[in-house]
Parts: sequence; structure tokens; C-alpha cells
Amino acid sequence: MTDALNKQEVAMLRSELEMMMGERTSLLKVVGAAAVLMANTDGRDLPAEAAEAAEMLSKLVNRLPEETLGEALQSVHAEIGVGR
Repeated sequence: MTDALNKQEVAMLRSELEMMMGERTSLLKVVGAAAVLMANTDGRDLPAEAAEAAEMLSKLVNRLPEETLGEALQSVHAEIGVGR
């Protein structure tokens, strides 16, 4: 009985982990797209409401660890430009 319970728990954990990895992949794509958008947007051209949201987004993207940001950019096939 214990062995069967352990196998069931392992299967549930595996399923949960696979779901979380899928969500991570989706979130990396969102962050990558947001980073590309921020890099190509001049905040001076945005309406005030959008500029506030863009500033918040920019701050959050800039707080990411470099490795995570790199993965996010890779996930959308983007590259960091020189001097950015």
C-alpha cells in the first residue's frame, strides 16, 4: 500500500512540475516580448496612462536576473543590442 501511495504521490508531483514548467515557458515568452517592446518604445510618444504602465513594466524587467532576462529574450528569438 505504501509503495502504491508513493508512486501516486510521485506521479502527482511530476504532473505538477510539468505544469509549472509549461507556465514558466509561457511567462518567459511574455517577459521576452515585453522586454523587446520596452526596448523599442519611446516613452515620450505614449499617452500619460500608458507611459506610467510602461515605466512600471520597464522597472520590473530591469529587476530580473540577467540569466532570466536572457532566457526570456531567447524564448522570443530576440537579442540584446549593443549599447542597450
